[in-house]
Amino acid sequence: QVQLVESGGGLVQPGGSLTLSCVVSGGLFATYAMGWFRQAPGKERAFVSAINWNSTHVFYAERVNGRFTISRDNGKRTVYLQMNRLRPDDTAVYYCHTVHLGPTKVSPTADSWGQGTQVTVSS
Repeated sequence: QVQLVESGGGLVQPGGSLTLSCVVSGGLFATYAMGWFRQAPGKERAFVSAINWNSTHVFYAERVNGRFTISRDNGKRTVYLQMNRLRPDDTAVYYCHTVHLGPTKVSPTADSWGQGTQVTVSS
């Protein structure tokens, strides 16, 4: 059974940076595509970014493209999300998950989620 533990969130001023980490235990991490999602207060969970198993393909939501960078270290069973030029509308709980990379959509492979990590962008 795959378990996901996100960390690295916090309070940051607009324009600042944060790096989120997600450590994955169980399963064959090196074979999984991984993704980040976020859920803002009162809104549905939304796709942020994804990366395939060997880091040759990465995907970003339009709202974060050019500001966020996803990466992974298969030896450490960890996926990262480097977030730069943060804006107040980036405030959300961020979650990682194993994903299916479809032709038009990135989808979580299951409907069970970890605790996530809170990111708050505010002055």
